[in-house]
Amino acid sequence: MTDAKPYRHRFPMTIIQHAVWFYHRFPISYRDVQEVLHQRGIEVSHETLREWCIKFGPLFAEDLRHREPRRGSRWHLNEMCTSVDGVRHWLWRAVDEDGFVLDILLQRHRDIEAAKTFLTRLLSEDDVPEVIRTDQLRSYGAAIREIPSLVNVDHHQVISTAKCNNVIEQEHRSTRRQERSQQGVRRRKRAQEFLSLHARITNLHHHSRTSVTAATRRNNQSTAFQTWSAVAAGVV
Repeated sequence: MTDAKPYRHRFPMTIIQHAVWFYHRFPISYRDVQEVLHQRGIEVSHETLREWCIKFGPLFAEDLRHREPRRGSRWHLNEMCTSVDGVRHWLWRAVDEDGFVLDILLQRHRDIEAAKTFLTRLLSEDDVPEVIRTDQLRSYGAAIREIPSLVNVDHHQVISTAKCNNVIEQEHRSTRRQERSQQGVRRRKRAQEFLSLHARITNLHHHSRTSVTAATRRNNQSTAFQTWSAVAAGVV
């Protein structure tokens, strides 16, 4: 089994892309992926798997981002506390009304400047929304007032447990599960790269989790697999 284009790896891209997808799709560790590949007759170390994720993860994430369709005009923003090498950080996340992740950013602080950085990053990739829903963190309101393009946007501040904010609270759960499986994060850069690809793969398989018929779900999964294969083929 070989690829159409040669590159400096002992294994073909079909194996590399499957291993990277497996690690980011499910809350498992590198050693778990190593065991799955071993069961299928593929001998690869967990360190090699880590290097694959470091090298190809950002490339896959960028390609998937460009392939995603235009998202909804209602943004849900929230932040959760996480630890990076024992230091508290804040994970800023934005999703649309359908639950698709717009962006995710790991920052050291939870102040106005951090909120402005995240909002500016969102605006660089998406159109100005009609509605922004956030929790009751005051930094959001102050940041929105300082960004000219968001001055006329309808800003709703709700409590974190409100029903309308559940759409983003659900997305935090997958990150918590992966965080537990990895037993914490040691480097901020690596964490950001992982979360970026994790979010894009979550979007890719988003329709696989909806309450639809089995035939429709399988069709959605097949489409997601085809897109992922096309992304991996474009990286080689």
